[in-house]
Amino acid sequence: MTRTKSAAPKVERRPFRRFFADLGPGLITGAADDDPSGISTYSVAGATFGYLPLWTALFSFPLMTAVQLMCARLGVVTGLGLAGVIRRRYPRPILWAACGLLAVANVVNIAADLGGMAEATTMVTGIPKAAWVPVYSVVIVAMLVWSSYRTIARVFKWLTLVLGAYVVTAFVAGVDWRLALHATLVPHVEWSRQFFAVLVAIFGTTISPYLFFWQAAQEVEEERALGRNLAQRRGATVRELRVCKNDVMAGMFASNAIMYFIIMTTAATLHAHGKTSIDTAQQAAEALRPLAGAGAYWLFTLGLIGTGILAVPVLAGSCAYAVAEAAAWRGSLNQKPQRAKKFYLVIGVSMVLGLALNYAGLNAIKLLFTAAVINGVLAPPLILIVVLLTRDPKVMGTAVNSRLLDGLGWAALVVMVVAALGLFVA
Repeated sequence: MTRTKSAAPKVERRPFRRFFADLGPGLITGAADDDPSGISTYSVAGATFGYLPLWTALFSFPLMTAVQLMCARLGVVTGLGLAGVIRRRYPRPILWAACGLLAVANVVNIAADLGGMAEATTMVTGIPKAAWVPVYSVVIVAMLVWSSYRTIARVFKWLTLVLGAYVVTAFVAGVDWRLALHATLVPHVEWSRQFFAVLVAIFGTTISPYLFFWQAAQEVEEERALGRNLAQRRGATVRELRVCKNDVMAGMFASNAIMYFIIMTTAATLHAHGKTSIDTAQQAAEALRPLAGAGAYWLFTLGLIGTGILAVPVLAGSCAYAVAEAAAWRGSLNQKPQRAKKFYLVIGVSMVLGLALNYAGLNAIKLLFTAAVINGVLAPPLILIVVLLTRDPKVMGTAVNSRLLDGLGWAALVVMVVAALGLFVA
């Protein structure tokens, strides 16, 4: 899905077609945000606390949109990815510290997503999880080597539509709409370690470090696809920034809508019937039983496979983009491995480490949740860097953050820090 950037588009005619044609990196980022780690986190939240966490979907939407929009604008205006801009603006220790935070979060996330996909597949096939983890690892790497991420996204994005089953289930599962509306509009916070763990995990899986690097890198890839060199990529027209904004907002809205209905559905189907602890894929899949009956397990498995195959390349790819830009290597998911050996080496190492973590005897669902918590704890320093860069005229020129965008960026930072501190203090 390539977003065109012509100088004088006919925006007056067929505005809806133009709007959807302009969707690109933001929409894919939103789809990748609802990865297996996200699905498991939202399921745990709904099962454990019922409708109470629903307010986080409404609350986090402007914050995650602001941070992703900053990253997108950074890529559009500078013609560089996030690590590339950090390398030019800040000392090397800050650059490699940022890459280190990203690498840690991504490897754990890759391990969690591979494990979640494998456990869900075991649920419907009976073949042990240990056999599926390397299968999915090899399949994903092979697709990246022999094809391209764009092709993978075009094919497997349709599987993510299975997540719409949570939306439908909410309307057939006996949701208490009065309680749900109250929980959506009136924030509720419990002073307990369990609640803050869920809170940090929710924020961590919606405002994730890997999405910062990925968003900026894909904006650059869009311009590279048009044949623009670095000098030509610098700067942005008013229309380019408007298209960028619409793209990001659409992607984040879709992502948060799915988050909202997963929490709501698990609250109505699991929590309401006393199932407040999720330890297996089978327990998580039970939320879809009112809609799919015996097919709930297959529906859940297809959703996890589709989101996993979209998200794992994003996780490994964002790590590779960051390291490549930090080390001034050439590399892109749109290039074949023989032309970007070091770039693909980083992807390979990330996948191998993620694969190895799955044999440490960790519970797949708990690892998925833990990955989200780790993202939430590691995100604040990277949010700070993003905010400082996008409000700096030396980096952004006249396209610095507006007061609203700047305020939302700082708010996202404060919220993530307070949630993380609450977890450790509680």
